Amino acid sequence: MKLAKVRLSDGTIHIAKVDQDQFYLLEMTEVESVSTLSDILHSPDPKGLVNFLQQPDREPLTGADIKLLAPIDNQEVWAAGVTYKRSQVARMEESEAGASHYDMVYTAPRPELFFKSTASRVSGPGDPVRVRYDSNWSVPEPELTLVVSPEKKLVGFTIGNDMSARDIEGENPLYLPQAKFYNQAAGLGPCILIPEEPFDKDGTKINLTIMRDGETVFTDETGTDQIVREFDELIGWLGRENDYPDGVMLMTGTGIVPDDDFSLEDGDEVQIEISGIGTLINPVVKAEE
Repeated sequence: MKLAKVRLSDGTIHIAKVDQDQFYLLEMTEVESVSTLSDILHSPDPKGLVNFLQQPDREPLTGADIKLLAPIDNQEVWAAGVTYKRSQVARMEESEAGASHYDMVYTAPRPELFFKSTASRVSGPGDPVRVRYDSNWSVPEPELTLVVSPEKKLVGFTIGNDMSARDIEGENPLYLPQAKFYNQAAGLGPCILIPEEPFDKDGTKINLTIMRDGETVFTDETGTDQIVREFDELIGWLGRENDYPDGVMLMTGTGIVPDDDFSLEDGDEVQIEISGIGTLINPVVKAEE
């Protein structure tokens, strides 16, 4: 089951069940305590609640009728690093000073976890993601993202783009927050997958395509089977000595890193596809200093 947060032409925001390319608006007034996407996701039975809120006689909408929004309310966004072998190698290459730290964290019991974004800084489908004006080496990082309830339970999945200024982080690992956390540095969408059967970690593929002037300048694919840590393990560490009363989104790391001579430019387009979820597309912007 997939859920999306959408805006209609009249400006009103709704929650919709997604089936193929059709959007079925949910009747959120049916239950007094349910008014947001999070209310559904954090309920005891999200799938049952969606089925109850769906009006069988309501005509579905298409993509032309709606604007997809980032599927987030007030959740914090966090991220895990160095969970793929490719990421370990790339982080060691970019940071001479911190290479040994990235090497050790790949196999250490405690994972690397860092704060990525507030909800207000997140870009949804079609919205720009940003390259810092003071970075000359920035890349997207396509990541399966976990949707976690306030009870720290995994309730769904979405697509995340963990924008990263590799030159800033590589200069000094202590600059990681500046390389990762800034306006429009996180993309989420296009929907949330509430799995109806166990997640297929071995068969789920992640594809990254970067377009420039209408041409593909980079493309690569990996699989979630390459993630060295289990989802419950990452959630368990994230929840140590920390509570998330609004829930939390957790990006699970990247296994796709463009070559060292590649950097995003203003006007590029980032396309991230994860099988079973969909495709998140964002244009890239970079301001003048």
